[in-house]
Amino acid sequence: MHLVIISGMSGAGKSQALHTLEDQGYFCIDNLPLELLKSALKTEKLTKENKIAIGIDARGGKKYLDEFPKIVTNLKNQFKTDIVYLYASKSVLIKRYGETRRKHPLSEVDTTLRDTIIKEYELLAPVREIADMQIDTSTSDIYELSTQIKNRICGTEHQSLSLMFQSFGFKYGTPRDSDYLFDVRCLPNPYWVPELRGHTGLEDNVRKWLSSQELVSKMENDLINYLETWIPHIISCKRAYLTISIGCTGGHHRSVYLTEKLANHFSKTYKNSIIIQHRELS
Repeated sequence: MHLVIISGMSGAGKSQALHTLEDQGYFCIDNLPLELLKSALKTEKLTKENKIAIGIDARGGKKYLDEFPKIVTNLKNQFKTDIVYLYASKSVLIKRYGETRRKHPLSEVDTTLRDTIIKEYELLAPVREIADMQIDTSTSDIYELSTQIKNRICGTEHQSLSLMFQSFGFKYGTPRDSDYLFDVRCLPNPYWVPELRGHTGLEDNVRKWLSSQELVSKMENDLINYLETWIPHIISCKRAYLTISIGCTGGHHRSVYLTEKLANHFSKTYKNSIIIQHRELS
């Protein structure tokens, strides 16, 4: 059986994630109290073909959330279990609540929305600390989140590792859901070549220019050697998801080029487990 537990901040996209999994054939239960989780997963009622997704939020309170790691340990001894934690920045969550005019599930009469969000973040610490994958939805719309859930959760149901390579631009902020983050701003920059400025690292003219730069080739080889050394150790620790982010200044040239090169290299070993995302191009 494949069990997916979706948790995280209210307003970060938990409902959309569950809807996506439901469309992929998962039986979904939203806002299930933790004390009912065990009884909902009676092993004698389940088969290896079952696919279940459960939404867990902070409304159960600190007592139940503190017990979450122990519950998950027991579940992982019985089923293939993935914990997905969704979050977004405070300013984005406040904006989303302002647009929808919905009430935060933990809101109280004498508490501001900002303070309620901070309280929820603190309550969810036990979930966040043991999550197999964390997804920052601050810059994602519902379609991008659905695509990522389908690719990373449903696409790896029978695989040992989901390996995402993503490019980004430091000028737009670093992706907080990275397991490894590499800064390639020290490399020669096609932006300063007038005929290349308006192109991207996906195009042949930029790729040809970057491949001719000795420092770029050295960076590529060093990153490959590092990741080839450590990815097998990560897999041996039963990690199911790994996100590797490559950043340059604007996220259009160097980071895109190296992300493609790394993904192509590791696709020979991990085949269908590779996912590519170019944040600033999308």
